[in-house]
Amino acid sequence: MSGGGEQLLNVWDYERAAEERLDPAAFAYIAGGANDEWTLRENRAAFARWVLRPRMLVDVSEVTPATTVLGTDMALPVLVAPTAFQRMAHPEGETAMARGAAAAGAVMCLSTAATATIEEVAAVAPQGKRWFQLYWSRDREVVRDMVERAEGQGYSAVIVTVDLPELGRRERDLRMGFEVPEDVPVPAFLALAGGAGVTPDQLTLLVDNSLTWRDLEWLRSVTSLPILVKGILTVEDAALACEAGVEGIVVSNHGGRQLDGVAASLDVLPEIVEMVGDQAAVLLDSGVRRGTDVVKALALGAQAVLAGRAPLYGLAADGAAGVERVLGLLHEEVQVALALCGCTSPAGVTRSHVGRV
Repeated sequence: MSGGGEQLLNVWDYERAAEERLDPAAFAYIAGGANDEWTLRENRAAFARWVLRPRMLVDVSEVTPATTVLGTDMALPVLVAPTAFQRMAHPEGETAMARGAAAAGAVMCLSTAATATIEEVAAVAPQGKRWFQLYWSRDREVVRDMVERAEGQGYSAVIVTVDLPELGRRERDLRMGFEVPEDVPVPAFLALAGGAGVTPDQLTLLVDNSLTWRDLEWLRSVTSLPILVKGILTVEDAALACEAGVEGIVVSNHGGRQLDGVAASLDVLPEIVEMVGDQAAVLLDSGVRRGTDVVKALALGAQAVLAGRAPLYGLAADGAAGVERVLGLLHEEVQVALALCGCTSPAGVTRSHVGRV
């Protein structure tokens, strides 16, 4: 429960609470998308194009949303997606997010563009499960250092974001003149550019836009952790990812924040799952707000989903407690949806559990 006595019963309630608390520019940065925000809206509309097909008279006296993805056990098939500049949402930023995620039994994915260090996040939630998201810069030694530090601090996978060789044109940010205040440090920027007080378009400082699939060989040489590529929207790229030997693929359009006019992640998930088969784990992000969204994604072949805005709204509304509550609400919703679909666990959800509208 957030301060002020509100009854916050779902992610939408937390979104409204976050908007009330945040500076308008900070809220716009979190909530907005690229250009006309068509893809942003499609990410939600896509979930409405599928209906659940519940099965009756199944023994659901014991139901668990727990699952395991790439060797990481998690209390529910929802990971906290890597999102940048979390101290814009709450003064404690990623450290509060890490505590809330750990309390909920969820994996936290730490962004390269975090406002806390790899070590700080590990220290505040030592029992928490965590993955590291990599924006791969031109400075290979900085990349090597981050990945080796993450592995040493107990992060159990590396997610390489591949859909940001250039920053999408986010007009809400441009209208608001959004930038990260100088008193909010971004350690990766400090390492690469020598300063804070950055604008979102300087995210590209963190990214080498000359990277190709062959560069993944170098990354494999510096870590033994599972590697996922995040930002895949076509079967062609999914095939190349499998050829490169990655352990996981995140079907994602960056929450509608990069190339406007691309398909909703959920709409391309089935064909990518079919092509990938058992060559890699397939996850999904973009648009997840409800436990029923999670179950629909599972039915279409995802092993789990990543949620970015939902836990950020919890963070903005009530710090670590808000994060824990949002993830707890999703846990409850997933458990209820599983039971009412006649499934005792995420593994029991199949393609027969969804149909098109």
